[in-house]
Amino acid sequence: MPANRLHLVRHGEVYNPQRILYGRLPGYGLSELGAQMAAAAAEAWFAEGHDVRRIVASPLQRTQESAAPWAERYGLEIATDERLIEPTNRYEGQPPGFVKRSLARPREWPWIANPLRPSWGEPYAAIASRMLAAIDSAWRSVPEGDVVLVSHQLPIWTTHLRLAGEHLWHDPRQRRCDLSSITTLEHVSGSAARGIDFREVAYADPAAGLRDRAIDLGAV
Repeated sequence: MPANRLHLVRHGEVYNPQRILYGRLPGYGLSELGAQMAAAAAEAWFAEGHDVRRIVASPLQRTQESAAPWAERYGLEIATDERLIEPTNRYEGQPPGFVKRSLARPREWPWIANPLRPSWGEPYAAIASRMLAAIDSAWRSVPEGDVVLVSHQLPIWTTHLRLAGEHLWHDPRQRRCDLSSITTLEHVSGSAARGIDFREVAYADPAAGLRDRAIDLGAV
């Protein structure tokens, strides 16, 4: 039998003193608090007795660092899957307010022409497709037990929307995907209409006690 459950883990707080949209830019690792958040998530899961057999992470520094305490706690290596990566975004490297600034820059109007796609970055449908492919591969990668996949806010939230059968465009301020949160999935028989073989069964926020001091900026 393949994996029992799959846990989509968001990375911890990122060290981002300029408070820019960091996207896929190199050099954006966890802050000291972010490392504590990542450790809190791994410790909570281990204490609850979850039988994690494999750990997979996005290739970006913040997700690799967030996967490290899981690997240490469970005695596993970190596998890397490019499909878990942060989406592309034309506004990488810019501070908040970039959409409003584009209104005054005619050359950037194509970037904001279709927020439902969205036109400024990787389409939501493409994000959902690659995430579900990565999830399916992870599910098949172990004979039993659970798999942890460390990813980013938008990929995890887009997966949630797709599995819930909701439209993929959304208000980023309404995402329920906090730092070091854990969204748990189970495999089910997919319906002919949706062709989706997983369902969301739980959401946990083991680092909630650290969030009052955290700055959650820079996600696409």
